[in-house]
Amino acid sequence: MAVKVKPLGDRVLVRPQEEEEQVKGGIIIPDTAKEKPQRGEIVAVGDGKLDDSGNRIAPSVSSGDVVLYGKYSGTEVRLDDEDHLIMSESDILAIIED
Repeated sequence: MAVKVKPLGDRVLVRPQEEEEQVKGGIIIPDTAKEKPQRGEIVAVGDGKLDDSGNRIAPSVSSGDVVLYGKYSGTEVRLDDEDHLIMSESDILAIIED
């Protein structure tokens, strides 16, 4: 049974994308030395943030967008044996357009 998650407010659920491993000079980099991914796909989006007047501000991202986010952004969660991040929309730095 698949877990369904609906982020609250201005939060988003992101599935991190592993960077392609490029080995220079034949050196194999162990998993413990690799940097955390900073790129991921939006899986689910909250309804948006409320402003001071109580009006809802629609999120700038949507499900399926590929985004760049800060290295230490979000809270790690494990859903359906996959790692995900829940983060505030403000932690997203850019949307990658192909």
